[in-house]
Amino acid sequence: MTNQTQLFERSKELVPGGVHSPVRSFKGLDSTPRFVKSAKGAYITDVDGKEYIDFCMSFGPLILGHRNEVVENKLKEALERGWSYGACEPYSLDLAELLLERLPFVDQIRFVNSGTEAVMTALRLARGATKKNKIIKFNGCYHGHVDSMLIKAGSGLAGTAEASSGGVPEGIAQDTLILELGDLEGVKACFEDHKDQIAAIIVEPLPANNGLLIQEMDFLNGLREITKENDALLIFDEVISGFRVAFGGMAEKTGITPDIVTYGKIIGGGLPVGAIAAKKEIMSNLAPVGSVYQAGTLSANPLAMVGGRETLLQMTADKYVELEKNTNRIAEVFKKWLAEYDGGKFSNYNVIHTASLFWIVPGDKIRCVNNIPGNIGEDFVPLFELLLDKGIYLSPNAYEVGFASLAHNDEVIKDLEERLWK
Repeated sequence: MTNQTQLFERSKELVPGGVHSPVRSFKGLDSTPRFVKSAKGAYITDVDGKEYIDFCMSFGPLILGHRNEVVENKLKEALERGWSYGACEPYSLDLAELLLERLPFVDQIRFVNSGTEAVMTALRLARGATKKNKIIKFNGCYHGHVDSMLIKAGSGLAGTAEASSGGVPEGIAQDTLILELGDLEGVKACFEDHKDQIAAIIVEPLPANNGLLIQEMDFLNGLREITKENDALLIFDEVISGFRVAFGGMAEKTGITPDIVTYGKIIGGGLPVGAIAAKKEIMSNLAPVGSVYQAGTLSANPLAMVGGRETLLQMTADKYVELEKNTNRIAEVFKKWLAEYDGGKFSNYNVIHTASLFWIVPGDKIRCVNNIPGNIGEDFVPLFELLLDKGIYLSPNAYEVGFASLAHNDEVIKDLEERLWK
């Protein structure tokens, strides 16, 4: 019995399913979850001493790679000052100023502890600011495990939503209206059917948690126009895309100004964090100045604030160009190998990629969940297990995307080629 197996058996006795987040469980896969002992740059090392090129990158936050020296040194300095105060501190102000100076579409921000908490606050804020209750979300967009966001579409029509998790009351599901990505006519009809009841549309402008579903500009622009016409708010969930596709995320890339933005992952440099940002007119609804309550014991934790700032200070325009070039090369390496391996065993696979994200999937131009092949989970198993054996670590789920970092440089890409063709 390997150390991995022993640890997982021990973990299952202590933790539901043996994991603290379901996607880590390797559910549906043949092998045991890898227990990571250490990491550096583009690599992780498990408790058995095996090294992997890491394309999970903690599911996105580590845009500089593991243990970036500048960030690590600043965190050590911060640790010596104290790691939680429960009081006002200057470090969150330093990060807030850096962000607000470079994000012209918002002028206030509040830090929380996770992307889920940021979304929860954004929804409450939208309802409080508009005095309306209903929220439109899209099938295939993931917004954390907030009750009202754990909803799936039955037929894809608004008003037919049902909970996709136990413990979500029917009444909460009824205030979430599900539509299909790309369906502008459906959005317009939904506003007609629920006139003066819809507080906001929430959307991942780059859906990247149920595959990489790159959206057409006409669709995103249409959402902006429709919300303005109906006195509703547009919420961009940029927990994944924020600071990854560009410093200003998809709001910068598309030129579309959302009313509220949620952030997470990169904004904390790999430490637990989330944030909600908007114009002051909307943010003034939050307590203690407004009636919309939000609080958190560890909000604006000084370590996360320092880690996030030191990460983002390194993300210059040149670095984003470098990061995209690295990702393009990684995608091409995978494409070539998929086409050639074992006489074309995986030749039905493609690599969809944009900025520093990629998705290995059977198909192309998949823009909504209805386009995702039905057998994707079964097909993913042999591919994942083979890559794992070669020391290449993807996110352990067919629907999860891969993340590149600045640590995935020429040397690492050469190593990737050697491991693939070994």
